[in-house]
Amino acid sequence: MARENRGALEAPQEIRELKRDLLGRVELVRSARALFVRRVAVARVPGVGLVARLLLARERRALQVLDGLPGVAPLVEPAARRDVLERGYVEGVPLCLAEELPRDFFERLEELVRALHARGVCHNDLHKEGNVLVGTDGRPALVDFQLASVHPRRGRTFAARAREDLRHVWKHRSFYLVALGEPDPLAGRRPQRGAVAELWRRFGKPLYRALTRPTWLRARLASGEPRRGKHGPWPRWSAPVGPRH
Repeated sequence: MARENRGALEAPQEIRELKRDLLGRVELVRSARALFVRRVAVARVPGVGLVARLLLARERRALQVLDGLPGVAPLVEPAARRDVLERGYVEGVPLCLAEELPRDFFERLEELVRALHARGVCHNDLHKEGNVLVGTDGRPALVDFQLASVHPRRGRTFAARAREDLRHVWKHRSFYLVALGEPDPLAGRRPQRGAVAELWRRFGKPLYRALTRPTWLRARLASGEPRRGKHGPWPRWSAPVGPRH
């Protein structure tokens, strides 16, 4: 794909900014033959540039390992610069904005997350509904791998992070099913946050949120990230999509 789209990527026809924060910006780029997302690590605060490039490198490595996995956008250009990453565009809407969900959406989402884990990758940022997309075919997709980790050895750290990924999937499922009148699948057995996740929540997350959320967005969203409110509006169920074959 990278070789086929190289000429298109070098001559963008339209660039639309999707997000800007202290770590840089994210753009939607349309060329003659391709539509793709470009993340640029351009920090204006001293010292933040290094953090931005490190996060970009984490995302690049994760996407390289996940190449070819349905539900994850591929890299569309070799890494010519350390401060730029270009990946395919995933057509869909964030979970928090979806107006319709297949009845087996969360089963398919767990299936996708387990497929990441099978390749030794943990997403590490699935508590954000904005990182879970509902594709045009109703299937889940995942974006924003800045915090993703790659684990060639499946040791204790991998196991802890994988559990956290799944815990967030289960929390999303419980939240939506209860709101839509279904039994709570976590009733009486709600998984607890791990020690590493608790440290991240208390110390790492506030710093990361400050770097990645523009001031105007933090003022607009009390939580600092887009999510569906407790009172909806809620999506409607549609026919299940079934597992991939």
